[in-house]
Amino acid sequence: MKRSVNRYCHIIWDWNGTLLDDVDIVIDAMNTLLGRRGLPRLDRETYRRIFTFPVKSYYARLGFDFEREPFEQLAAEYIHEFTSDKYRFSLHGDAGFVLDRIHSLGIGQSILSASREQELADSIKKLGIAHYFSKVAGLTDHYANSKVDRGKALLSDLNLDPREILLIGDTLHDHEVSHEIGCDCLIVANGHQSLHLLEGLPSALVGSLKDVAGWIEPLLSEHACSRQGKASKM
Repeated sequence: MKRSVNRYCHIIWDWNGTLLDDVDIVIDAMNTLLGRRGLPRLDRETYRRIFTFPVKSYYARLGFDFEREPFEQLAAEYIHEFTSDKYRFSLHGDAGFVLDRIHSLGIGQSILSASREQELADSIKKLGIAHYFSKVAGLTDHYANSKVDRGKALLSDLNLDPREILLIGDTLHDHEVSHEIGCDCLIVANGHQSLHLLEGLPSALVGSLKDVAGWIEPLLSEHACSRQGKASKM
């Protein structure tokens, strides 16, 4: 990846799969829906190979028939299962270390997610990491069509030069979003898509969150951003 600047002063994080270690929960919740309909169950390898955005296309790959059951109905059933009390969510093992290290250097951090915004904010508070983020930006529904428009709005809220921002995610869509909003992208290949899908991207690629701090630390600004962001702490 050709970096557009020598320093970054703000990090935009993806949530699911990047900071939140939820791949196995996603697979289990979806297998519940598949089992109810007699459709083939997912394993981890197959899931990370076929998952995509918009998620409606992913549902189609799984064999759901939208003529019999509208996608919106299926998505609501999946979210009901995914958010049930049977699951206990946690961060990736090195997430706290990376967030704290970036925070200690005075670098701003935000989250941009395809999750519903209120539930996203609630999850971040529950996991005790809300204080790291100046903005938490999610969608208004559960359909996970695209994060591009929400990313553009977040960029406007931050009031920063996109060349001073690094987006960190785990999918092809995170790369697409970074391209659309004009910032660089770092992909962590331990989330919702396989290394095979990700390794051809022009974005930089690391294997895990453990590798993120070492990759970005030399590129974090030792000075204030060129324009002061106007976002306030949550």
